[in-house]
Order: sequence, then structure tokens, then C-alpha cells
Amino acid sequence: MNMANQPATGPSAHGPAQGRPPATRLHPAVQRWLDAHRAEGYRCADLDPLGMADSADAQELLAPAAFGLATGDALGADAPTMLGARDVAGLDRQLKRIYCGTLALDTSALRDPTRRAWLHAGIEALPPTECSSALLDRLIQAQAWERHVARRHPGAKRFSLEGCEALLPLLDALVEQAALRGVTELFMGMPHRGRVNLLVNLLGMPAASVLDHFDPEPPRPERHRDLVYHLGARRSFATAHGPLTLTLAPNPSHLQSVCPVVLGMTYAARVRGRAAALLLHGDAAFAGQGVVMEALMLSQRQGYAVGGCVHVVINNQLGFTTPNPMDAAAGRYCTDIARCIDAPVLRVNADTPEQLAHAAELAMAYRSRFTADIVIDLVGYRRLGHSEHDEPSLTSPRLYAMAARQASVVDVVAARLVAAGHCGPQQIAAHIERQRATAERAFSIADPGVETTARTPHAGALPQSLPTQARLRGWITAMTRLPRGFRPHPKLAELASHWQRIAAGDGAARADWCFAENMAYASLLEAGVGVRISGMDVARGTFLHRHAVWHNQALTGPDEFLPLQQLGAVAPFEVVNSPLSEEGVLGFEYGHSVQRLADLTIWEAQYGDFVNGAQVFLDQYIASGEDKWGQPSALALLLPHGYEGVGPEHSNAYLSRFLQLCGAGNLRVACPSTAAQWFHLLRRQALDAERKPLIALTPKSALYQDPASHSPPDALLTGGFHPVLDDALAAPQDARRLVLCSGKLHHELARARGARRDVALLRLEQLYPFPGAELARALAPYRKLDTLIWAQEETLNQGAWHFLRDELAGLAPAGIVWQPVARAVTAAGACSSLALHRREQAALIAQALG
Repeated sequence: MNMANQPATGPSAHGPAQGRPPATRLHPAVQRWLDAHRAEGYRCADLDPLGMADSADAQELLAPAAFGLATGDALGADAPTMLGARDVAGLDRQLKRIYCGTLALDTSALRDPTRRAWLHAGIEALPPTECSSALLDRLIQAQAWERHVARRHPGAKRFSLEGCEALLPLLDALVEQAALRGVTELFMGMPHRGRVNLLVNLLGMPAASVLDHFDPEPPRPERHRDLVYHLGARRSFATAHGPLTLTLAPNPSHLQSVCPVVLGMTYAARVRGRAAALLLHGDAAFAGQGVVMEALMLSQRQGYAVGGCVHVVINNQLGFTTPNPMDAAAGRYCTDIARCIDAPVLRVNADTPEQLAHAAELAMAYRSRFTADIVIDLVGYRRLGHSEHDEPSLTSPRLYAMAARQASVVDVVAARLVAAGHCGPQQIAAHIERQRATAERAFSIADPGVETTARTPHAGALPQSLPTQARLRGWITAMTRLPRGFRPHPKLAELASHWQRIAAGDGAARADWCFAENMAYASLLEAGVGVRISGMDVARGTFLHRHAVWHNQALTGPDEFLPLQQLGAVAPFEVVNSPLSEEGVLGFEYGHSVQRLADLTIWEAQYGDFVNGAQVFLDQYIASGEDKWGQPSALALLLPHGYEGVGPEHSNAYLSRFLQLCGAGNLRVACPSTAAQWFHLLRRQALDAERKPLIALTPKSALYQDPASHSPPDALLTGGFHPVLDDALAAPQDARRLVLCSGKLHHELARARGARRDVALLRLEQLYPFPGAELARALAPYRKLDTLIWAQEETLNQGAWHFLRDELAGLAPAGIVWQPVARAVTAAGACSSLALHRREQAALIAQALG
């Protein structure tokens, strides 16, 4: 039997392997045996520190006899060395070491033969591993911290790393390998488990500061808005391969929600250098939470891809549907979800941390070579259960009986060093005690008053000067100059003609919402503000209201034309049609907005109520992230809202829920009613020095197409966004009834009012922060009022009424109270009959006008 002439090669220090030489000279039986190890070796690997996995069946499948080979067979006198072996017995030992040891490669999900061959070549080229005193010292640090916290705060939840202390040296290795491959910023998200340990031992947060979060004395509310195992941090490393900044993103107890956030942060940071994503997962959460799959799918899509992500699963061997998840015969792994993107998996026994450097090298090299995701499955256990308040033996008696008997990884590695002859038992025991004492002293140093943070700095506001008529004409000229061979759709040709009439000064040509929005972006791009818009069908707009991308109707020539990219602005403009996802995409855009705080980052829902699918990001990140973690965001959410008789799911963006989240100036909530207001609102959101998220209840078809909501082009060149709009047609001295409302309802009320002078109509364009002073000034001239109405399309149990009534009550003249006019209370929120909607709307308008 003949072997290939050259040994396989794996990833080098500065570049990946180029693949394995063709094994054309191997005997067919040997080739099948070798291929079986490459394909199935992980099934009988030694991965479980507790020894619960039963892989006997898989081992029999890989025995030489199963391929007609005997251990005493020679590979052939003329055969070159195969993996250092010349006979079947020697090759069997090598194959078992490489593919069935404590580091195993699972390529069963990988359909690309080139990538499989690259990985096999890489793992076959790795040298045997040995423990080192430096590795032992790092494990001692991890263990010492857990003991220190347990002694200082015995009743505190810390989600101990015990049973998987190997995570710390694994992350050390991943940081070094990322720097080796030119990464300058590494963004990390992780669950509770081990986070407190890593804040101190990896990210350098002062131990006293971390301990202060367990039981602060005296309490300091400004430093304790959130639990310690939710906090983020940032640290700059001076690695042997250059500087690297590691940012741990903060996150709530919805642990996997941080996955798309980290991807968005990484994507946004690419403008500063080479950024990479590192995501840590719990085993049950990785397998069980849908946002993981959404994040995985984003990693493959243009406009979201970050060049590959390394995933680390902290595998506790719990949370599975099978009694023993490491049972090879079950064929069920927590990492199976990664099959949806063909991601390979490196499985590592957490009690053999000497293998971690190899796993980190292969993972980072694969990511760099193929710009694709890869998973490291770190198989350990939880010595103390889910948390320190848990009694895990109640539900897992066998597992925790074994965990109680299991020696710690520090003791396991120390025993290996003694067995290898590096030192004697007394020496290693003394060394461990010295290192523990050193760690204790470091943990006991007083807090210097400096705490790391994941906050992104912001340079402040840009000049807010409005465009001139000349600039507006220049933008229109550039944006309507079509490339050769491009034939626009007739609707877009009409749109271009309309814009050109505005540029020519045609007094009859008014600024609609499409024009106002595009001109707002043009003004921002020219000012150096980047703009990113994502969501379902945002390139044209669900309601045909944006037209940021034009498609060629001719069969030749360029496929697409982006008018805003014709301006020659330095700032980037990016418009991305998202996959059918709310949760994953909104999380991504939140992460993007955190890192690109000076830009305008926009997510638009297809219909406003679709944001319900991402509620965790509204509650736990957008509304509260700055207060909890000091992490500001200026993300703008555009939520089409308005009752048109098209059913509950296409009417209501649930304004009341957003208003319930408002407090301490955390959000901006607006409902613009004209194109000019929309223009100025977008500019204010981008240029204001105070960065806050914006919830904009945007129009749907009825208002976009309503000529009454369109504005004179000159309204874009003067003024700004007005939180309150007065009634230009009312006679304050005659008005006895005043109706306040928001959005498209104003235009319907105005048409129904006609020429009546006894009814005034005011618009509340910004609902939060509540513009009390502006509304008071607008109300002041109306001195003869006897009725004040708040009118809303929504049902009484939804909409803005319950939020606004206390604010409005303080503005009413003596003896007059605000009265609501709204649809009757329902659970559904809106009807699906156009005829019924029209009757309800007519009744509501009649009641509001009296």
C-alpha cells in the first residue's frame, strides 16, 4: 500500500494551509479508513471530562478490521510515511490521536470539499500537545477568583466558571490568534456563566470594583444600574503581533439577544480597521433560541456579513432533550443549529486545556481564510449548577455525583506536569499555593476608582446649517443624471421629472415625503454624516415612498442606480433590504448604532406592529441601554402607523407601549404629519449632540399620497422640526373648541372642519419628551375655549391618551379638562373591514369636531 509523498500542512503563523496533496497512491482500504476518521472521528473522541459518553459503537466503526486491515499489516515497503506511520498499527495510533482524542474536528455540516480538505490538512499537521506552567497559572487565576468571591460573598450569584475554567486560556489564545491575523478590534458577546471571572481576569476590571457590585457599601446608584454579570467592558491588549482592543458587549438576561448586537458592532467598526466577532454561548441557549439562527443567517448576507465569526459554546452538558448529550449514538449536538450555514465544529475536552491553543489557531485561521463562521464546542460541566442558588442534584443526580468526584482542572493539569517529569509533587503543590496567594493579593487591591466601560465616544454635534436653493438644485441634478443604458420604470421617470420641476422653481411642484427624505439624506451625506437604512423592502419602501434604489428596465446596461451615491459625498450611504427578520436585524442595527454613534442608523418595519417580534431589543437595549450600561444609541426606528381598515396587524405600531418605556429622557417619540417635518426630524436626529433613539410613527399610503401632507420646497430650506404645529387657519379669538391630535388624523379633521372658525386644530408632532412649553405657547391665544379634545385613531386602551392625560391636564385653563375621543376599547386594536373602518372614522371625526 502506497502513501502520499508529502505530509499534510495546516494553518501557518501568517497564512492558512493550501490543502493536502492528492492521496492517489493510498491503498483503497486505507483511503476509506482514513476518510472514515476524517468524517466520523469526532463521534468517538474523548470529549467528556466526566466520562459519561459512550462511544463504543463509533469506535468499532473505525477499527482497522472494519476495513479489512490488520494491525500488523505494513503500509508497503515503497510507501512514504503517512502521518509518521509505516504500518497499520502506527497509523491507527496517529489517527486516533488526531481525530479521536480530546480535540476533535466535526466537518459533517460542511459541504465544500475545499474547506474540508483545508481543515483536515490543518488538524493533521498539528504537533502533539503538552501542558505548561503558564497554562497552569492561568487556570489557577480563574479558580482563585471563584474561591475569592465565594468567600467574600457566599450568597451571591456569580455564575461560576468552575468546571469550565479552560475558557480563560481559550480566550487568551483567540485574542493572540486574532491579532496574528491583523484584527485590531475584537467584539465579544457572552452569557452569564464566567462573565464575572472574565471581567477581572481577561478584561482587567479592578476586582474591588466588581466585588462592589455584589454588595455595595455605601450603595452608589449611578454605578449599579445593572447586575455585574450583565456588564460590558473594553480593554486594549499589546499582543506579540500588535495592538488589539477587545470589547465585551453588555447584555440583559435574554442572553443570546447579544449575538446580532455584536455582529452589528463589528460591521460598524470596519471603517476603523479590521474588526472581528467572537460570540460565546451556553449549550442549551445556542440550540434553543431562535435569535441564534437569525444571527447565523445574517452572517451570510451582504450588508450584514462581518467576515466570519468564531463561536464558542460553553457546553455544560445540560439543557438537552436526550439524557446524555455526549452519547455518540444519539447523533444530537447542541451545535447542530450551525449546520444551517455549513459551519464546522471543533470539539474540545475542557479538562485538556493544552489543546486550546490548537483549537484557537485552527478556528481563527479558518475564519481568516474563508471569511466564514466556525464553532468551538468546549465540553465541560457546571460544578455548582446553573447558579450558586441552585441545587442541581435535584434534577441531575448522576451528573452531579460525578461532578463532585471530579478533580478540578488545576489538579488535573498539575498531575500531568508531574507525570511528564517537569516537577515533583511537592514542587507543584508549593507552586499552586504561591500562585493562589499572588492572585488573592491582586484581588484585594483597593478600587482605584477607574472602571472599564464599553461606551463609544462621540465627537459632538455637527453644524446644522440648512441647505440653500442652489445646493438643493445641485443634488437633484446629480441624483437624476442617469447612466448610459439605464431605463427607469415609468413611475421613477415621473418622479425624476417632478424633482426636476422643483429644481427649476415650478411653484406648483411640492415636496412630497419621498423628496423630503431623499433630500434630508443628501444634506447629511454632504455634511459628513453616514446613513444606513435596513429593513424589509427599504430600498424602494414598502409603501413606495423612498426609491433609494432604481432598477434598470432595459435588458442591458447597469442593473441598479442609487441616486444618493451620485453626490460624491465622503460619508457612506448604505441601504440594505433585510431578510425576513425583525429580532435579529433590529439587534444588528442597534449594535451598529452604538459603534457609529455619529451616523444616522435607521431600521424600518414593514408595518409598525411587526416590531413586536423584536420586543426584547426595545425593552432591554434601546429604551434602557444607556441608563444601565452607559451605552448611548441614536438608532431611528421607522414604524408605519395609521388606521386604514386593513386589520389589526397592519394598522397599529402600539404607540402606547413605546410611551410606557419613556422616562428620564431616554427616547424621542414623534409622529410627523408633513413632508417638511419629516425632513427636519431626520436631520435633527442625525445632527443633535444629544444622542437618543428615535421612535418615529411614519405614514402609510394614505398620508404619503395625501397632497395636504406635502410641503412647499422652501419649507426644507428654513426653520426646523416643530414639536407642536399651530393651526394657521384658525381664529383664536373665535375658537370655542380645540382639538389636539397627531399624524394623519389632523388632515382628515381639517377637511371635515372646512371653514368653521369655532374649532381649532393643533398637532402634537413630538410625544416624548413632552413639549409642554411649546404647547402652552400655542394654547395661549385661545382664550375663549370651553372644550379641549385629545383625538386619536387608536382604541382608548391604546394610543397616546393614557400617557398624555396628566401632561395635558396641567395645561388646561381653569374649569376645562381634556376629553379623549378614540375608538372603543378592543383587544384586537383595529378592524379588518374597510367599510366598518370608514364608519368608525367618520364617527370619531364627527365626535372630535362636535
